[in-house]
Amino acid sequence: MPGNPFLGVIFHWLGGLAAASFYVPYRSVKRWSWEIYWITGGVFSWVVAPWFFASIQTQDLMGVLSATPSSTIGYCILFGCLWGFGGLTYGLTMRYLGLSLGMAVVLGLCTVFGTLIPPIFQGTFVSTLIDNPSGNVVLLGLLVTLLGIIVVAMAGAKKGEPVDNAAIAEFDFKKGVGVAIFSGVMSSCFAFGLAAGEPIRQLSAAAGTGPLWVGLPVLCIVMFGGLITNAVWCGILIARNKSAGQFVGKMAPEDPSMPVAGKTSLALNYLFSAVAGTIWYFQFFFYTMGESQMGRFGFSSWTLHMASIIIFGALWGFAFKEWKGAPTKARLMVFSGIGLLVFATVIIGYGNYIGR
Repeated sequence: MPGNPFLGVIFHWLGGLAAASFYVPYRSVKRWSWEIYWITGGVFSWVVAPWFFASIQTQDLMGVLSATPSSTIGYCILFGCLWGFGGLTYGLTMRYLGLSLGMAVVLGLCTVFGTLIPPIFQGTFVSTLIDNPSGNVVLLGLLVTLLGIIVVAMAGAKKGEPVDNAAIAEFDFKKGVGVAIFSGVMSSCFAFGLAAGEPIRQLSAAAGTGPLWVGLPVLCIVMFGGLITNAVWCGILIARNKSAGQFVGKMAPEDPSMPVAGKTSLALNYLFSAVAGTIWYFQFFFYTMGESQMGRFGFSSWTLHMASIIIFGALWGFAFKEWKGAPTKARLMVFSGIGLLVFATVIIGYGNYIGR
């Protein structure tokens, strides 16, 4: 089936919606420590959902993976582990810089590294982007994306945070920027893991899997790497905080840092965590579908992914009244930033279309 860039953009937007929405069910988890609901949801994100959907949507999954060179499997796991570090340090960035500035730095770096490094690594940067009119259009879309991220961040800064940073109890610009750079670079490793998994996609296609689904086996391997990093860290926290009993009903004490206080249902905690983890997986489920439609400009998929996360994340912020009482100028700026991001996806989609 030939690529369809417009359809690819739609799939990427669905993935961004999933990425921006996955944390919503966690808000209903009651009296579980972070490490408990994070690893519980993570089991569905990194193991259950990837293997389930790959097994029903692809042909001869185990045969494809057993035929994959060990070096390819190793690189996919390695980049998955590095990506896991990015996810773990993302929260520290929010702690030291605040949501608006922290998100702008991390996602901005993810966008740049995740979009530009794969073609540089593959040796196609000049031929694909510089010496190609459609590549020039894609580069323009990337620049508009970065501009949109900056505008959204500036809107967050004007939202109403005191100039003395009292709204961020642990504000530390130097430490925050350092952690944000680490998180942004590590998080972009997911794009590298997908690029390293190209032989798996080829084997899956040869086995008879349709173009939309050939990337699903790659997710099984890359996400296993993410599982390793997150499981080790959550295991350390569980041992340190003696929170293992929460898995079987020994709830954490009432604490404002917990997602929600109130009456607890162990079954509901597992249900909400499972739903959150599965939604999280769907961001990459749709990502691989979108990437399959982007032709030789598949590297721009990461830009579309990052932009759509910010778009839907901002909309969730409005839905939860996070911008209530914010100055009118800040509201206008955030809508302008979202508009730029939407426009950027159109530009990138058009660049891919004329480059088919």
